[in-house]
Parts: sequence; C-alpha cells; structure tokens
Amino acid sequence: MSESTPPLPLDIVARAAALPPLVTAVVHPCDALSLTAVVAARDRGLIDPILVGPLHKIEAAAAEAGLSLAGLRIEVAPHSHAAAALSVELVHRAEAEALMKGSLHTDELMTEVVKRDTGLRTARRISHVFVMLVPGYDRPLLVTDGAVNIDPTLEEKVDIVQNAIDLARALGITTPKVAILSAVETVTSKLRSTIDAAALCKMADRGQIQGGVLDGPLAFDNAVSIAAARTKGIDSPVAGRADILVAPDLESGNILAKQLEYFAGAEAGGVVLGARVPIILSSRADSLASRVLSCAVAVHLAHTRATASP
Repeated sequence: MSESTPPLPLDIVARAAALPPLVTAVVHPCDALSLTAVVAARDRGLIDPILVGPLHKIEAAAAEAGLSLAGLRIEVAPHSHAAAALSVELVHRAEAEALMKGSLHTDELMTEVVKRDTGLRTARRISHVFVMLVPGYDRPLLVTDGAVNIDPTLEEKVDIVQNAIDLARALGITTPKVAILSAVETVTSKLRSTIDAAALCKMADRGQIQGGVLDGPLAFDNAVSIAAARTKGIDSPVAGRADILVAPDLESGNILAKQLEYFAGAEAGGVVLGARVPIILSSRADSLASRVLSCAVAVHLAHTRATASP
C-alpha cells in the first residue's frame, strides 16, 4: 500500500464562503450561542437566515449576546413546536433552502421533518453525518450515523452509506473511501456488524451503493492507520485512508465522534441528509466554530444539489 495520497479539501468553510449564501430557516434561536452562531455564519457569507420563534425570546437572546437583529428576517412562532412546523412550511413554500436547529430538542425538529404528509421526507432514509477536521489527519473524516438511526438494519445502512458518500463528494472528495466499522476485521456470525459490512461491500460491487470505495469489516485502527493495517496484513485501498467511517449503530457512532472532538481536538460539524433540504443539526454543547462548520457543510451540499445535472 502506497502512503502517498493527494491532499483533500480541509478548507471547507473558506470554500463555502465563495458560494451563494444558503437561505436558512433557523428554528427557535432563543439562546445567546445559537443566535451568535447564526450571525457569525451570516457574516461569513454562509447563510441568509430567517429566525423562526417567539419574538420576545429571540430579542432576549440578542440582548444577552450583545447582537443587533437589524436586517434579520423574523417569523414569529409562539413556541418551539410551532417554530419547527413553520420552518418546515417555509421550505415547502420555497422560502428556505435549509433548516438549522436552534435551542430546541432535536426530537422536536425531527418530528416535523419526518411527518409523512407535511414533512420533508424523500425516498432516501434520513441520516446524520459528523464532518470532523481531526488534527494530524490529512482529510475531513465523516462519521455516520451518530445522531438519528439508533440500530439501523442492513437496508437502512445502504442509505446511510449513500448519504455519506454523496456528502463527501459535495465536499470535493471525488471517490470517497468508506470503512464499515466493527470490532474485528473478519466476518463472523457472532457479530452482526461484520455480516452487515460484508453485505454492504458486495452491494457496492453490484452497484447498489455508488460513488465510493467500500471495505469492511474494519476495526477503527485499520481504517485510519496504514501502519496498523499493514501490521495486520490488510491490503485494501480503504485501510489507513478512510474518508468515511460507518459505525454499527448510533451509540458507537456518537461515542466515536465525541471522543475525536474532546480527546483528539477535532472540529466537528453536523448535518442531516436524506431530507428535501440540508438540516444543520448542532448539539447544545457545540462550539461556535463547530456550528459555523456545520453551516459550511450544508452550503456545499445544497450547492452540489442545485448544480447537479437533472
């Protein structure tokens, strides 16, 4: 295995700022950090925000953060549930191109998104991707799914993988390398994740998953370390060079992403795919930089969709 790989695009925010800003319905931005992130992303030229929520709470958050609301469009909704419903409606009315989570619970927002009659479903399974800029790793690292699908079936993992590949390509990774993670590198009936990994790889061979190179099962060390893969005798175009890490379930994906963030100092953005528009999904504990990165990721995704050939 050659260790020489071309540098891949780490300047996600700078490149997004050169694209048209994304008209974004910000759902219930009623705390200082949420509103500060909105203004920061607007000032970077990433989003054109529409604030959706109770006016008095938005004004109180602005006062706490020392921010002016001048020039910002505000759509008044009485509470967080209503803000989520109105934000989805703005997408249906073609007034918003993306959603951004403010200071409400993820379940409140996603409940409106996944409603069959009024939501934003597509034929694709909705899933979440963490986009991580890890110090010492020469490419963005995408981790999925650590926020939406709790214990996905094989069929659901097909969409989870395809969503992540589509996002990686939107970020400029032409042929993303996808590592299907487990605890071991061999297929065994004792671990369902290894069976799923083998099936996903064969499905990619048959064209059921497109646009990336898959390998698995791979343990985490073999996915990101050429030395570890070489020591274990794994000869693979993915091993040691993964762009995408597909976790077996939500718990492992969430733990992995947060370990990279808190122990390895990674900057992490998060976006939901598989809906009609990108959904910028930040945790209440996320930093300002992470929230801005999430906006930039959504800009790349929306721009790629808008410019794709019909």
